[in-house]
Amino acid sequence: MPEFMTVFGIWLGAFFTLSIFSFLYKDNPFYKLAEQIFVGLSAGYWLIYSIFNVLVPNLITKLFFDFGNNIILLVPLALGIMMLFRIIPSTQWVSRYPIAIVVGTSAAIAMLRTMQTNLLTQVTATMVNPFQFSSPVAIVGTILVILGTICGIYFFYFSRKQEGIYAVPSKIGIWFLMISFGASFGYTVMARISLLIGRLDFLLRDWLHIIK
Repeated sequence: MPEFMTVFGIWLGAFFTLSIFSFLYKDNPFYKLAEQIFVGLSAGYWLIYSIFNVLVPNLITKLFFDFGNNIILLVPLALGIMMLFRIIPSTQWVSRYPIAIVVGTSAAIAMLRTMQTNLLTQVTATMVNPFQFSSPVAIVGTILVILGTICGIYFFYFSRKQEGIYAVPSKIGIWFLMISFGASFGYTVMARISLLIGRLDFLLRDWLHIIK
């Protein structure tokens, strides 16, 4: 029985892999079936994961065993219950309040995280003496970081017309921006290629046994 389940799982994985790849030809029922099953399984998995790894240990367990010290948790519990009012058309307006709180809080946290990780880290990286390093590669790299940051910011300075000598930093900034975007795009493509290689390795090794 375990061997049968292993073989069945491999064939099932091969079927869904080929069903997803069939979209390269055109949209078809096999692709739609695999897509909908994937979305359904993902939603079900994250629902169970959220219940048993987030809701139960962080809310239910604390309220049940130590209610006095965790009475503040009644606030998120009430907000969560208010979200369920969206199911009933006549009481949908109640769910707007917790949704507004979640959206506002998430936006504030994301803005703070972005400020700390992108802006402040980038500014800190440019406030370095490049000649403190002994390696020529480190010196050149630090100078390029400083030059790219300043010219990249200058490119978005629109208060004065950029012409003549004032257009030189802007053009340098364009080059740095295009290289940065190209590197990001290349990284994304390589990540997708690695996923493709993994699926092809599964088909050729585990399913067809062409690769030993």
